[in-house]
Amino acid sequence: MRWSEIFNFNPKCQHNKVPLDADIYYCPDCGELIENKWYIVRCACCSTKEPATIRNGEIVPIENFCHNCGNKSYTVERIEKIDCININYAVLVREVVNNEINEYTQSWIDAMQTTIGTQKLLQ
Repeated sequence: MRWSEIFNFNPKCQHNKVPLDADIYYCPDCGELIENKWYIVRCACCSTKEPATIRNGEIVPIENFCHNCGNKSYTVERIEKIDCININYAVLVREVVNNEINEYTQSWIDAMQTTIGTQKLLQ
């Protein structure tokens, strides 16, 4: 971890003002396009839902083992919409959507319309 992260010299937007019920929304603080993704953790053995958290950027269960069967392995499942049943187990991850432009359009002025006679690219 760097000193700037510890003392918050370069604060990074946490996108806290993005509504929880919106799938994709522009952050009012930084202007980035944010996608809300919901995840739940299930036991790999008995498929029981476990309360989850994020540790070191990874989605993990809060407890180290399943209270139903005692297994330590788990699976992470993405859900499309959050509902009242899964709200106690779900974890929200806000990700920035990168819009890459693959096509460009250029416009040129006719040579007869310019004073020098050379073509110029419009801004």
